[in-house]
Amino acid sequence: MHVPVMLDEVIEWLDPQPGQILVDGTLGGGGHTLALAEKVGLSGLVLSLDRDPAALEAAERKLKGQPVKLVHSNYCELDEVLRQLDIEAVDGILVDLGLSSDQLADPGRGFGFDTSGALDLRFDPDEGQPAWQMIEELSADDLADLIYKFGEERFSRRIARKIVEQRKTEPVRTATQLADLVRRCVPRSRDSRRIDPATRTFQALRIAVNDELGSLERALASFADCLRENGRVAAISFHSLEDRIVKTAFRENPRFENLTKKPLRPSEAEVLRNPRARSARLRVARRTAS
Repeated sequence: MHVPVMLDEVIEWLDPQPGQILVDGTLGGGGHTLALAEKVGLSGLVLSLDRDPAALEAAERKLKGQPVKLVHSNYCELDEVLRQLDIEAVDGILVDLGLSSDQLADPGRGFGFDTSGALDLRFDPDEGQPAWQMIEELSADDLADLIYKFGEERFSRRIARKIVEQRKTEPVRTATQLADLVRRCVPRSRDSRRIDPATRTFQALRIAVNDELGSLERALASFADCLRENGRVAAISFHSLEDRIVKTAFRENPRFENLTKKPLRPSEAEVLRNPRARSARLRVARRTAS
């Protein structure tokens, strides 16, 4: 079951009020959207976006009767979505850049390491190129560069060579195949608390397939135009590449006041309840008058 990450902190820092219009740019399992909807009440609205049609379909049932409008869109297109809905500006924006539990559990998407379905990794299955096709076409050098750039994986060259070697006889088409291959290339830490050796490679491919960092950069550049004066934007990231982009945008955009000098982290109690929250970082900024 999906558990929204850092929910208490999100509510505290966005401070949703009755009648406000808020945006959940990454609907996912719908936990954040539901909590925000309960705060804004029937006089308000939560506009929830997601690229994943399955997430929207599941949320439609879960959020029935709530003041929520679901939109199939990338959050970097929020300004266009608002224009289409004739909404001039909103009071707050949230983006949670992690995967939902539903996506990880879906055996046909490839997000979970030990699923036998196709290694797809796309948020929208009708958009872009699946990961299995990408790794089938890239050269060893280009594949290694991608895994290192987006996954910060120091064994990227070893992994890329192994993929190219294996695809000569048997293409890497499933999540299980790729995870097993990567685990043979990356030494496993003796510390059982460390992440699975396949994590960084999967992260890199998912980021590349979905252009996640490009979407984040474009979104943060446009959010100031979408917010009312004093409106807030909150971003939950899960790895250093995302957090660096959020940190830079909040500090360098003159129309944002950075409210969190250092990222907020989940409490020990939350991490015990939900281990997937352990790497979460929350940053918040306020839209200034300038």
